[in-house]
Formats: sequence, structure tokens, C-alpha cells
Amino acid sequence: MEHEISVPDLTEKLKDAPSQPGAKSVCLLDVREPWEAKLCALPGARLIPMGDVPSRVHRELDPDAHIVVYCHHGLRSLSVVLWLREQGFEQAQSLAGGIEAWARAVDPTMARY
Repeated sequence: MEHEISVPDLTEKLKDAPSQPGAKSVCLLDVREPWEAKLCALPGARLIPMGDVPSRVHRELDPDAHIVVYCHHGLRSLSVVLWLREQGFEQAQSLAGGIEAWARAVDPTMARY
């Protein structure tokens, strides 16, 4: 599995997962700071700021789940994905371009910063 997932690919996964029998949903992990998440966020995302990931992730996330990590532009999330992979979260992926790319491609009404 690639370390990054594109906005179009994530859009398809989010759209298709609930309708496919036996399909697991994608776990969205927002690693931005709380003030950033208040500005805009993906529906259903779990907020764990990057600095809190090491102390919380093993208690709060399933290592077998498909986890898509996102931040503002994709740099923090890619760092978190690399760390998660080392911890055994084999299906962790970073949203390429972050929530900024999502806002541009999927939801132009989303607040941008």
C-alpha cells in the first residue's frame, strides 16, 4: 500500500465503503492542532494532534484499520504515517496535499487558511 492517497481516491473510498458488503470504513485521523480543526475538518475525523499521537494512538486506533491521516498540506500527516507504519499500522496513508487539497478539489465552500 502506498504511503499517500490522493483526494480523488479517498473520495471514492469514502463514497463506496459503506455500500460494499463486508467493506470496512476508512478511519480519518486529523493530526492538526485543535484551532485548525475548528476552522475546517472532514466529517467523522478523529482529532489527535501530531504531538499526542505516540501517547494515544495505540489506545484509540485499530492497527488493522485503513487509516487516512491528514493535516493542512500533507507534511505532518506523512511524518505520522511513517511512524505509524513502524508501529505496525500497515494500512496507514497520508492524504496527499492535506485538507487544503480536499477543499480545492472536493469542497470549495470549506474554510481555507
